Amino acid sequence: MDLLKSMKISASGLRANLKRTEAINSNIANAQTTRTAEGGPYRRKEVVFGSEPARESFSTVLEGEVDAQAQTVHATEVINSDKPPVLKYNPTHPDANKDGYVAMPDINVMIEMADLLTTQRAYEANLKAMKISKGMAQKALEIGR
Repeated sequence: MDLLKSMKISASGLRANLKRTEAINSNIANAQTTRTAEGGPYRRKEVVFGSEPARESFSTVLEGEVDAQAQTVHATEVINSDKPPVLKYNPTHPDANKDGYVAMPDINVMIEMADLLTTQRAYEANLKAMKISKGMAQKALEIGR
């Protein structure tokens, strides 16, 4: 696999993890939001990832070498969770129903924070892989001088 392709794979991972970070940040910020423009409480956002074969370089296609294992990742879509809201008793809340219950988003901030840490680690791993590929490319250029 050439260095440019490995950098493209790492870049796709960076973009996908950035999208997931944005969704998690939105979930944390809206964990207490009971009223949205769509009506009802905020719905947790989830990012769906997909992969596709990394595009081969022109030289490998000509030589007949195809690396079927190399995959890029991308965020295919951001969907709203289908979990129903959680009812909490708070009769003084402006959005409480006649029985005093408020429909709250089904968001656990601790789970969101754990997901954020996992996403951060994945982002850092892709960034490190990209830096290593860049360093290898620079060394290869120095050898060619």
